[in-house]
Amino acid sequence: MNETPAKFHFEEGEVLLIDKPVDWTSFDVVNFIRSLIKRFHQIHKLKVGHAGTLDPLASGLLILCTGKMTKRIQEFQDQDKVYTGTFLLGKTTPSYDGETEPDAEYPTDHIDSEMIEAVRKQFLGEQQQMPPNFSAIKVDGKRAFDYARKQQEVKLNPRTIFIHRLELDKNNFPEIAFETACSKGTYIRSLAFDFGKALNSGAYLTSLRRTQIGDFNVINAYTPEQMKARIIAASPHQQES
Repeated sequence: MNETPAKFHFEEGEVLLIDKPVDWTSFDVVNFIRSLIKRFHQIHKLKVGHAGTLDPLASGLLILCTGKMTKRIQEFQDQDKVYTGTFLLGKTTPSYDGETEPDAEYPTDHIDSEMIEAVRKQFLGEQQQMPPNFSAIKVDGKRAFDYARKQQEVKLNPRTIFIHRLELDKNNFPEIAFETACSKGTYIRSLAFDFGKALNSGAYLTSLRRTQIGDFNVINAYTPEQMKARIIAASPHQQES
């Protein structure tokens, strides 16, 4: 990990790599960092944004841009991503992950290694993917998850995505560990759900970690608390009060 720089240039623009913890929203991280900059660097009007949302239950790499670097947010969002995680076969949830309780159970006795490998190959390359109803996509000015949480129907359209790589570890079956490299716009929750369906069963995402965005890697990222220490150390106002 890089050493603490002598000075940040937040207004000119910084790219901050954050290792987002589970249960933090992406906006929680943005607000946390913005408040630290305001407090310890006395910059009261500053653009801070993130380049690609991570679900609250997911951890890993979140790119934050400040100042003039916010102009590059779309560029970073458009880059390919790498994720690791696990999904559980035999059950589904409305949110396709652990945010909601399982709503159905399915058999898994018929699933063997050959079947899993055949289905894995089907998910490589370009394909149409339906986003989960519990997503941040806007529909008529509201987020899709707002409708879903009220059990209201919402009309979503499939998206064209590309799965470059999908590696699976079946040693803890019916839980499957995975690593995947994919295009922007890919919902890993939908990948888990669709994978279970393709096995004539069900599945939902049980853990997710984003490890890479383009050339940026989570090994070079800082937790919010670590970034807080760096921001304070680089400030002329280092005393916390």
